[in-house]
Amino acid sequence: MGVTDLAGRLDRAVLYQIYPQSFADADGDGVGDLRGIAGRLDYLAWLGVDALWLSPCFASPFADAGYDVADFLRVAPRYGTNDDLAALADEAARRGIAVLLDLVAGHTSDQHPWFRAAADDPADDRYVWSSTPADGFQPGPGRRGGYYLPNFFPVQPALNFGYARPDPAQPWRQPVDAPGPRANRAALREIMAFWFDRGVAGFRVDMAGSLVKDDPGLVETGRLWRGMRDWVDAAHPGRVLVAEWGDPRVSVPAGFHADFFLQFGGGNEGLALRSLWNNGAGTVDEVWEDRHAWADAAGLGDAAPFVAAWREADAAITASGRGGVTGLPTSNHDFTRLVAGDRDAEQARAALVLALTWPSMPSIYYGDEIGMRYLPDAPTTEGSRLGPRYDRAGSRTPMPWGGLTADGFGPGVPHDSRYLPQDPAPGAPTVAGAVADPGSLLHHVRGLIALRHADRRLDVGSPVRVLSTRYPFAYLRGGTLAVLLNPGRAPVSAELTGAGRAAVVLARGCRAEGDAVHLDGHGYAVLDLVR
Repeated sequence: MGVTDLAGRLDRAVLYQIYPQSFADADGDGVGDLRGIAGRLDYLAWLGVDALWLSPCFASPFADAGYDVADFLRVAPRYGTNDDLAALADEAARRGIAVLLDLVAGHTSDQHPWFRAAADDPADDRYVWSSTPADGFQPGPGRRGGYYLPNFFPVQPALNFGYARPDPAQPWRQPVDAPGPRANRAALREIMAFWFDRGVAGFRVDMAGSLVKDDPGLVETGRLWRGMRDWVDAAHPGRVLVAEWGDPRVSVPAGFHADFFLQFGGGNEGLALRSLWNNGAGTVDEVWEDRHAWADAAGLGDAAPFVAAWREADAAITASGRGGVTGLPTSNHDFTRLVAGDRDAEQARAALVLALTWPSMPSIYYGDEIGMRYLPDAPTTEGSRLGPRYDRAGSRTPMPWGGLTADGFGPGVPHDSRYLPQDPAPGAPTVAGAVADPGSLLHHVRGLIALRHADRRLDVGSPVRVLSTRYPFAYLRGGTLAVLLNPGRAPVSAELTGAGRAAVVLARGCRAEGDAVHLDGHGYAVLDLVR
């Protein structure tokens, strides 16, 4: 019944995010499904990942790619059945892999039975309703009349978890202990328990910091999630809650086992992550300032904002005494892939060394391990466009499996996708091609995952000492494992005591002479200083 002890392994775990409709299609209808994922578990076990996070797979009209849930207790027919999900968790567990689901906690689809009932019943407070027009509210569709508050798109009505600051002039601002908020908190537990009983190891919680409205300092939101964490630990020990919050400094002390640095959050619109990866290609929010990413060939960026944010988060997590980890994703379904614009797969190698050697839980977005690129001309699909330069479809294209051999990692030639087009570029990577090439990015990532598992100096709890945040980005893990990274095209050098006597764990374009380490353009090195 699934891997259910993930909480005790987060210090060394590697997460892998799957966008279900684009990963693997078993039934040939052109859309990925759960049996397709199950058919590729041998590949994921060979890669070495510890846990899978599935973007929403619940019943939905798919106005927002499944983030508009119509039934939290039923798998969407396009993906299969509840039994298929339980079988996937069981088969993954046989390979030592845990399965996490995506819990859209703050809103539903406007087609959810809860919302349909509330639209007809003035006494139903599961959602936020106003009897008169109010800023941001939408006209209600039922006999109740009035207006409801959406969380994101108009078809995603906000569930009512209360307001931290009620206002008599705005009667829809119910307190957090009102009947509607209490019912919704109970429903979250019922949903999680339902899937825990079917082998699921945890949840990544969508928009986790947004539940309680007008909450200065997120005090009430933190109280809500600490209560959820206490319940999980007591009733379902070993399961995990991972936040989509974008500010682990706040969210992990608030009760989550982990939170990612994201392209938003942290009080500075996700600067920590964007300072590493965002090169202005792919998904670009108009509010983001122009700045050079560290992982750029020009060599004009700086990882300092990321390091500062990580230090602050690590200190807050330690001070809280609750435990937990920060998360560092290679990309995600809402953000540009590592390979985008003028950054190619070779340039991405140093970035992937960072993701897999830094003291955070790495999250590999499907396809990043083979160098899938952001597809700039992908058609807008299922609500993917958020702004003039912010279309997420280019990061959601089908996994290119290629012609794997019959004794390889699942079916040989995959079905054609009708969800989004596959990358048509000549020489676009495939899994089959990458598996067959020992020098591929895929084998590089596999080796890094194996190294992370084998060397306890790479555990999240092992210390890090940062030597430089630019070119090279250099740091020590566990005091004696040196990591030096040069994503830029120009060669660079650094002083490192004992470098000339160090053992090379892995390297590319590296020469050590005395206490000097020389890195070619796009070079990197992991050096053991005690051998």
